[in-house]
Amino acid sequence: MTVDQGRVEAAVAELLAAIGEDATRPGLVRTPRRVAEAYAEYFAGLDIDPVAILREGMDAAGDGERGDLVLLRGLEFRSMCEHHLLPFRGMAHVGYLPEAKVVGLGRLGTVVETLAARPQLQERLGEQIADALDEGLAPRGVIVVLDAQHDCVAARDARQTRSSTVTVASRGQLSEPAARAEAMTLIGAFS
Repeated sequence: MTVDQGRVEAAVAELLAAIGEDATRPGLVRTPRRVAEAYAEYFAGLDIDPVAILREGMDAAGDGERGDLVLLRGLEFRSMCEHHLLPFRGMAHVGYLPEAKVVGLGRLGTVVETLAARPQLQERLGEQIADALDEGLAPRGVIVVLDAQHDCVAARDARQTRSSTVTVASRGQLSEPAARAEAMTLIGAFS
């Protein structure tokens, strides 16, 4: 299911009318189309299976040897909060303990981007990334740390423009306190 841009355009025109604007005035006449194109991009991950991204291009981790923590820090992402349809953006830090397989590092970023390109909650996004890595790589452990700023927090109510929200999702051995603490230290060590 791809984004129905025609329906989005009609809905945006109706929204503009509902707030008392004229969708046909020069400054707004192309806005419904622009929003529809943006929404097609924002929600492009709805039809993509993130686990399939990890299955493609997997390699054995050196004769079946177990590896130490693979940690990819500082993956920029943006998503759309499903409560207000306002953006949130931040950094994802993704790590796993390989069992017998590794995957190209770019695939980890693609999983983050795919799952972020859906109407989301930050807490669920981290859990979905962790679940995809766990299912797609069958590692000994997974950790996902998201640090994001939410426009709904910055622009509404208390207007906390400098706040950020940090969420953590972990699986397997990286859920154990010592291993989790080591991974968290590595995430923050070079920030």
